[in-house]
Amino acid sequence: QVQLVESGGGLVQAGDSLRLSCVASGRYAMGWFRQAPGKEREFVAAISWSGGSTYYADSVKGRFTISRHNAKNTVYLQMNSLKAEDTAVYYCAARLRQAVGKTSREYDYWGQGTQVTVSS
Repeated sequence: QVQLVESGGGLVQAGDSLRLSCVASGRYAMGWFRQAPGKEREFVAAISWSGGSTYYADSVKGRFTISRHNAKNTVYLQMNSLKAEDTAVYYCAARLRQAVGKTSREYDYWGQGTQVTVSS
């Protein structure tokens, strides 16, 4: 059973930065998704098994960076220049294939989520 544990969420002001972490029980291609109240879960960023490929939603491109530390089975989401519209529960997800996954249905396992709140 794959286990994913997110951390790093919190309450910040617009323009601030946060770094989310997701520790996995093994090495997988990983993604970050988010879900705001009353909205559907949306894709944020993804990284391949090797870390050689990354992909971002247009809404976060240039502000967020996904990376991984393979020896620690940990994936990070560095979030800079945060906006109020980034407020959501952020979920990390793992997929059993090695390539980047860009939609939620491509992922097999999900973490419990971590709340990010950005005040304007």
